[in-house]
Amino acid sequence: MKKIYTLALAGLIGGSLNAQTAFWTPTIYKGAFPVTDNTEATDWTNGWTNFDPENTAYGAPTMTVSADITSNTTWTTGTIVLLQNKIYVKNNAVLTIQAGVIILGDKATQGTLLITKSSKIIAQGTSSNPIIFTSGEAAGSRAEGDWGGVVILGNAKNNQPGGIANIEGIVVSAESEYGGTNDQDSSGVFSYVRIEFPGIAFIPNKEINGLTFGSVGSKTKIDHVQVSFSGDDSYEWFGGTVDAKYLIAFRGTDDDFDTDYGFSGRIQFGLIVRDPDLFDAAGDSNGFESDNDATGTANFPRTQAIFSNITSIGPKRNGTVTLPVGEKFERAFYIRRNSSISVFNSIAASWEKGIYLKDAGTVDNFAVNDSAVFANNLIASDISKAITTDANASLLMYSTIFSEDNSDSTKATTAIAWVNGFPAALSSTPDYRLDSSSIAATGASFTDNKFGNMVAGITGGENKISGINLYPNPITNEATVDVNLNEASKIAITVYDITGKVIANIFSGEMNSGSNTIKIDTSNLPSGIYYASIISENSKKNLKMVVIK
Repeated sequence: MKKIYTLALAGLIGGSLNAQTAFWTPTIYKGAFPVTDNTEATDWTNGWTNFDPENTAYGAPTMTVSADITSNTTWTTGTIVLLQNKIYVKNNAVLTIQAGVIILGDKATQGTLLITKSSKIIAQGTSSNPIIFTSGEAAGSRAEGDWGGVVILGNAKNNQPGGIANIEGIVVSAESEYGGTNDQDSSGVFSYVRIEFPGIAFIPNKEINGLTFGSVGSKTKIDHVQVSFSGDDSYEWFGGTVDAKYLIAFRGTDDDFDTDYGFSGRIQFGLIVRDPDLFDAAGDSNGFESDNDATGTANFPRTQAIFSNITSIGPKRNGTVTLPVGEKFERAFYIRRNSSISVFNSIAASWEKGIYLKDAGTVDNFAVNDSAVFANNLIASDISKAITTDANASLLMYSTIFSEDNSDSTKATTAIAWVNGFPAALSSTPDYRLDSSSIAATGASFTDNKFGNMVAGITGGENKISGINLYPNPITNEATVDVNLNEASKIAITVYDITGKVIANIFSGEMNSGSNTIKIDTSNLPSGIYYASIISENSKKNLKMVVIK
């Protein structure tokens, strides 16, 4: 196996480091909310959210939309729209939805709104007058999956064959296509919007999510969105480069943040809240689920999104809730199929499991290639397993994530000290701002090298090291390591086993600029997985070695 360490594009949207860093709002706190000063200003959920949409009266429709939108259209403030059938905004049309408009998804006709490629939605609500997509059923009779949800399709890249695909759950047609070559495409604006009770299974096991993105580009504006009681994922990204801030996934049934097919956007400030009685009975329910693609290839663009400041509250709530018989809740982070997403400065509590890295390729992305990072995060200690893998690498990954990358799995949920994280009634409004005593009140970082590398699009970033090759791999008796340097540097090469035990110190000294070759004698090593650690003056890289006798 030959590994070349070079610069890779990881969500480069503005073409420069300054354009990248401008997106992030640096914090000192971990999770989605700061220490409260008892003002509304420190709670970004204030005014526009609803944590009891089951019982909210929304009024009767004042107009019905049952046919596709093919020309520029505006729904004005004060309108209550009954959305019947699958409504496509197409032919490059722009649908403008003004603040305060309410859209009722019709259950009988599976009402759904789909924004096709090159068309746009301009849905600009306000903190005091949000736009609301909700169930057309009466208050008290609403449930997850009452209607389809909102689908936005664009012209950015994905890693499906040919770069063009059709969105899941919709009959294949030109109108369900997504993908192209324009990563800076704009599908419009979606701001201060609620989506309640979406998620119909139009096709078995291919449900429509609360808010679905198909190759949506970076010039689309997404912020302040609450998806509640989704019958499938709350949010799913299929490729694309769109960024987002201030996202809420509230009491959904399947996954909260699902990333696939080369999504490489950035998400900051997200809240996940689960209900112990709502889960995906046909599969499993996770906070994050992430794949590079459906079969785990290394196809580009990679699924390499960056998340920061996420607060994820699992179904066990304060850690004392007993989950019902037959529940399908699983993990706060389910990362698999060669995904390279990164998570920083975040909190996960009250799940049954913490991080699950499902396959060897995914483990390599975190432990070997540095194309994925999990750093400066808190996973509550009352989660039964902080990290698991299918790649016989749990001890190695624990060292990488919880020692080298400054994450913590030793503190209890109670130490996070939310102001009112677990109100007695699920319908009550929670407050996930932090008490001043919270262990999450400090410790976030937006300046450490790994965060900077992800932001700048450097994966396997070496600075002085321009390339590292190890061959052959698998190995019988001897391996060769080629180290290419941009300039002379001190280098150390160490081999250790899967548990992190040092097997041999291979080299320590000055290497010249250009190509340097080192031999590793493996004749005395039993069959197994090992790692060669190459350390320069400013970086550390691990190469996976498979020894077969």
